[in-house]
Amino acid sequence: MLPALTGTSPAALATWLRDAGQPSFRGSQILDWVWKKKAGSFDAMTNLPAALRAMLTASFRLSPLAHSHTQGAADTTRKFLFRLHDGRYVESVLIPANPALYGETADRHTLCVSSQVGCAYGCKFCASGLAGFARNLDAGEIAGQVLAAERLSGERVDNLVFMGMGEPLANLDNLLAAIALITGPATLQLGARHLTISTAGLVPQIRRLAEHPQQIRLAISLHGASDEVRDKIMPVNRKWPLAELLDALDHWNTLKKQKLTLEYILIAGINDSHEQATALARHARRLHAKVNLIPYNTVDGLEWQRPGESQCRAFLQTLEHAGVTATLRFEKGHDIDAACGQLRLKQETADGTLG
Repeated sequence: MLPALTGTSPAALATWLRDAGQPSFRGSQILDWVWKKKAGSFDAMTNLPAALRAMLTASFRLSPLAHSHTQGAADTTRKFLFRLHDGRYVESVLIPANPALYGETADRHTLCVSSQVGCAYGCKFCASGLAGFARNLDAGEIAGQVLAAERLSGERVDNLVFMGMGEPLANLDNLLAAIALITGPATLQLGARHLTISTAGLVPQIRRLAEHPQQIRLAISLHGASDEVRDKIMPVNRKWPLAELLDALDHWNTLKKQKLTLEYILIAGINDSHEQATALARHARRLHAKVNLIPYNTVDGLEWQRPGESQCRAFLQTLEHAGVTATLRFEKGHDIDAACGQLRLKQETADGTLG
């Protein structure tokens, strides 16, 4: 399998050009075609000699992703389904601005990016892991989602959230390699402060990421304010319980300037009680974190339900009365299989890829 240019670093491309006997300035031309102009083919790179274009064609794939399907919602949220070289699928979701979340401002777009095919962590309410874990995405497959979404939508992606399929911190080496491409001055040049990584609570990787020099934002998929609740719905908590997770987040706060976000999906009768809201407020105050409340997005084959709107607003009020900055987000894209992994699951089931 040929490597993808979207996963090739400027340094690696420079080495390839040198070994091919090509002048070094061709590197900046190629990177410009890939990352700035978003060329759809090597033949489109018209300022490169035909011989070099032929060499590139023989040595690289331009993109590791083939567009399979787009679902568009009435609120302009769009979900893209991409086919990978091995016949598996991955999803990305382009979301219009919500100024309350992730530092967004009006008229901007956030892309929710996947990091794995499936997920091994088995959160009980999530569609991503229903068919189990297949594999990690490589750096080109992660970064390539950004280029593909911009090309398909005609929109500039202003913010990235690694909250799609998979557990990003379980694929940390490839994720950091992709981030180097996404933020690099010769590639996509998106500021690190516009990137948010979500994790279910992988404590060693949180500590490692805290040492990473870029000021990336971190969101914790908490979804339960006590070990009892998290143990019930998030198996990761049995390995790294809340006390260890909170200690790692204290460490994060000593090294990072960006405010933490606690993601909290509200599930009827599971984690939506006043007691859970009170405990969540206590954690948020300790961490100086903001809270993002999301009523559960129903998933085919799972029993969980979202609470009524009045229950959701009562939960929000408890947080606000405790002095916590919190938002209640009735998610966009509810009409496009918005829960991570649903569209991929349907497609792979239809193709017979699963199992």
